Amino acid sequence: MPIPRVAIVGRPNVGKSSLLNLIAHERIAIVDPTPGVTRDRLSVIVDLQAPDQVGPEKTIELTDTGGFGVYVAEGRRYDEVGADLASLTDDIEHQIAEAVTNADLILFCVDVQAGITPQDEAIAQMLREQKLGRRDGGSGLTPVRVIGTKTDGQKWEPHGYELSALGFDEPLLISSTSKYFRRDFLDTLYELVPMNEDPPEPDADLRVAIIGKRNSGKSTLINRLAGEPRMIVSEIAGTTRDAVDVRLEYDGRSIVAIDTAGLRRKKSFQDQIEWYALDRAERAIARAEVVMLVIDAAEKISQVDEHLAQMVVKSFKPCVIVVNKWDLAQGRADEKGREASPERYENYIRRELKGLSFAPIAFMSAKDGLNVKETLDLATELKAQASTRVGTGQLNRTIKSILEQRGPSNSLGAEARVYFASQVKTNPPTLVLVVNDPDRFTNNYERYMMNRFRETLPFDEVPIRLILRAKSRVDKRLRKGGKADLHMPDQQTGAFDSDLPADRIDQEALLADLPDDAAAYFDD
Repeated sequence: MPIPRVAIVGRPNVGKSSLLNLIAHERIAIVDPTPGVTRDRLSVIVDLQAPDQVGPEKTIELTDTGGFGVYVAEGRRYDEVGADLASLTDDIEHQIAEAVTNADLILFCVDVQAGITPQDEAIAQMLREQKLGRRDGGSGLTPVRVIGTKTDGQKWEPHGYELSALGFDEPLLISSTSKYFRRDFLDTLYELVPMNEDPPEPDADLRVAIIGKRNSGKSTLINRLAGEPRMIVSEIAGTTRDAVDVRLEYDGRSIVAIDTAGLRRKKSFQDQIEWYALDRAERAIARAEVVMLVIDAAEKISQVDEHLAQMVVKSFKPCVIVVNKWDLAQGRADEKGREASPERYENYIRRELKGLSFAPIAFMSAKDGLNVKETLDLATELKAQASTRVGTGQLNRTIKSILEQRGPSNSLGAEARVYFASQVKTNPPTLVLVVNDPDRFTNNYERYMMNRFRETLPFDEVPIRLILRAKSRVDKRLRKGGKADLHMPDQQTGAFDSDLPADRIDQEALLADLPDDAAAYFDD
C-alpha cells in the first residue's frame, strides 16, 4: 500500500500547525495567532517511532490545512493594497476538501480551553456526512479522531474528555506547547496508521525550488506542472505563505516542486509571517537541487528579484532564470521605444543580475503552457551538470593551460604556483587548488579562472566553488591524519600529475580519493 496520508483539520487558531510541527519534530508550518495564516495544503513526510522504540518505523504523509470557516483576521479583511482576502474562501475550502478526500486518517483538532464551538459542531457534521471532502468510489467513512489541543496540564483533562460529545470515539489530548501527553499521543497515532508494507518510494528525479517576488506566477507554474489546481492561484499578492512541497509526475519524471511565498522588500513586511516566509524560501533553496527564479516579464526587475538572486548565488545552487508572462511582454516597447525581444531582455537581465551571469534564461508563460516542458528539461540538465565529476588529470591539464595563457600578476613580482588540483565534491562542483600562496591569486584572477573553467569543463551553466589552499597547510593536515606529505620534487617546473611518473601520482591520489565531503578537510 502507498504511504498512509493523515490530514489535520479544524477551525482557525486551534493549534493545527503546532500539532504538525510536534509530530514532524521540526518547525515546518508557520505558527501565528492570526487567522488565515495557513492557506495551501502543507504536506511533509514523517517517520513515526514505535512505542517500544524497537519496532519498525511507520512512514506517513502528514498534511496541514487552513482553518475552516474564518479566513481573515478581524479588521484585516483587506490587505495593504486593498485586495479582499475573503475572496480566497472557496480556494482554501477546496484545498481542505482535497486533503480530507485523500486522507486515510483525519485528525480533527478542537481547542480544549475554548470548548466545543458552533464552528466545531458544523465541521463535525460535515465530516460525518462526508460533505467536507468525499472519496470517489470509496467504501465507508475515513476514520476521524478528535484531538484535544492546548491541554496544557492536568486541570484541562476533564474539559478534553468532554469532546467525546462530537461522536468520534475517545479524544486524544495533547499540548504542543508544554508537550503534555506528547508520548501517549504519538504512541496512539502510531497504532492508528497502517504499516506501509511496500518499499519506500524512491527519491524524486528532480527537486526544484520555485522562488520569486509576489504575483510572479509561481503557483500557476506548479499547477501547470501538476495538471490540476494543486496550489491556490489568485491575483491577490502573497497568497502562498508556506514553502509547499508538491510531488508530481511530469513527462515520465518524478519531481518535487517546492512552491515558496512571494516576497517583497523587507522594509515593506507587515508582520512576523512575512519574516517566516523569507526563512522558508531560504530553506527551500537549501533543500533543492535546482532553483527556478521566476521573473515577471511585464514588470521591471526589482530589489526583491536582486535579493533573491543573491540568495541563490550564496547557496551555490544551479538556477534557471524563468522569465514568466512572456506573452504579455513580447512585442511591447522598452524604455527606448524598441520592440521587446528575448535578446534585448536577456541583455537587460545580465546587467541587473550580474551574480547569475552563468545561469541560463528561459522565456515562458505558465498560464498558457508556453515553453514549460523545455524549462523543466533545462532544470534537469543543470542537475546533471552539477553532478558531474571531472578526472584529476583533465582538471590539472586544464589549469596548466590556463596558467600558460595568463598567469597571476603580482606587483611585487612574486610567482604564484599551482601544485595540484582536484575536484573533491559535486553539487556544487568543488575544486581545490593546492598553491604556494593563496594571497597571490587576486579576485580578478579567480574570476578569470572561473570563466576559463566554464569554457573548458562541463560546468558552463552551474555555480563552481573554488577553494585555494596553501601546500604547507595541506601537508600539515596530511601528517595529522597519519598520511605522507604532499612532496612534489617537480614543483620547480610546475609539473602536474599528467607529467609526473607513476610512482609520484600516488601522492596526488591522497587528495583525489577523498570522500564527497572532503571540502571540509581543507577548511580551518
